[in-house]
Amino acid sequence: MKLPHGLTPQEYRVLQEFRRTEKEELTEEEINGIKHPHGGGLEPARALAAKGFLAGASEGAGFRLTDKARTILAAKPAPAGVDAEAAAESA
Repeated sequence: MKLPHGLTPQEYRVLQEFRRTEKEELTEEEINGIKHPHGGGLEPARALAAKGFLAGASEGAGFRLTDKARTILAAKPAPAGVDAEAAAESA
């Protein structure tokens, strides 16, 4: 699966957790609790911050979504086997 914006599967999983929990901010503890078969922890969140998808939380240790991340999370992924252009044309 090709991920948008050069994201790794671990980074995308962190963003999906924001969507799943419907939160704007996650603590470091919550991020450390995200399960991913190829590793997780804070490194994917730090990488997302370096890429502009996350920023420091407003209070305490953690991360919050940026507008850049909200744009990705708002997009509707195309079903498997359908390219993005074909999905857009059929919508």
